[in-house]
Amino acid sequence: MVRSDGPAPGARLSQPQRTAGETPTPDDPGREPPFLDLDALETRARAVLPADVFDYYAGGAGTETTLVEAPRAWRSWRLRPHVLRGVAAVQLRTTLLGTEVATPIGVAPWAYQAMAHPDGELATARGAAAAGALMTVSTSATSSLADVAAATPAGPRWFQLYRLHSPAHTDDLARRAGRAGYRALVLTVDLPVLGRRHRDLRHDFALPAGLPLANHPPATGAQPPLPAAETPTWTFADIGRYAELSGLPVVVKGVLRGDDAERCVAAGAAAVWVSTHGGRQADPAIASAEALPEVVAAVGEAVEVYADGGVRTGADALTALALGARAVFLGRPTTWGLAIGGADGVARVISGLSEELAHTMALCGLDDVRSVPRDTVVRAPWAGR
Repeated sequence: MVRSDGPAPGARLSQPQRTAGETPTPDDPGREPPFLDLDALETRARAVLPADVFDYYAGGAGTETTLVEAPRAWRSWRLRPHVLRGVAAVQLRTTLLGTEVATPIGVAPWAYQAMAHPDGELATARGAAAAGALMTVSTSATSSLADVAAATPAGPRWFQLYRLHSPAHTDDLARRAGRAGYRALVLTVDLPVLGRRHRDLRHDFALPAGLPLANHPPATGAQPPLPAAETPTWTFADIGRYAELSGLPVVVKGVLRGDDAERCVAAGAAAVWVSTHGGRQADPAIASAEALPEVVAAVGEAVEVYADGGVRTGADALTALALGARAVFLGRPTTWGLAIGGADGVARVISGLSEELAHTMALCGLDDVRSVPRDTVVRAPWAGR
């Protein structure tokens, strides 16, 4: 039996389907083994969310090529298991910029979580903390950065920064994140302009009336448009400036090139996060699984490197670790878990995928996520043809 030193086992969200936001009770007779079928979870979320909200979360930019190719890119690698290694237990615990976590699978930032569940980011924070995972809180959250911090005082968390309305307000958010106990500031740099998302255009998507935008300045009229988070004027110089303002290490998210990663590190980045923004920005763009080896080769000896985009199985997570990522982050899977099961749903997604990672590692003769050799994976013979 595989014993993981990471999160405790989760439980599958049971059938029959629940109403959005309903959380199973501990004595729920329908409890099953950990939830691993993330495609089925997405199907359930589609059934309970309004069509425009589901498409806002699920959709990508352009032809959605980047979105579709993201999971496939992880599957273009193949495991090379060791045998006879005497692995009796798998260690999932690791550190991210010095913060200890129970699993190298964290929660990526995603916006407007109260559209998926009434408790929004507060529920996601509780679910991530229950799984021992790090949560990255979005600037475009429906709960304030202070309220999220108060919901899980001991939970590891980072704050993701966009520009909102004015440089002065954005600078103030960076300072507030430092004062509120966040462990790092995540600059999302792949949004100079908003990606053209055709699903949102078809729905004429607008934020629901009354949706709180807790980290925005006080409202003076109509809700700000979605492009308010665009960052056309940011440069490499902002990395060091925000590190000084916040007093926090800065993670640069949205890097897909080795040369950009090198410039980020030279400018003061403490870590680099390989990401396509969930396929919601440039399209068609190189998948994170394809970009990761180049970024790691460029800066992996100097700083930690993370990745997101299409991670759906424990084998995907192991592939990322073998390619040099310190951790991987989930976006949409935690969205669907939140929509169906609130905090418990988020915890079950993370715990289930973490257990699958531990199981896959045991099958490959590996016992520690902090030391996964590069030769654990090889490109599939057909990849790149």
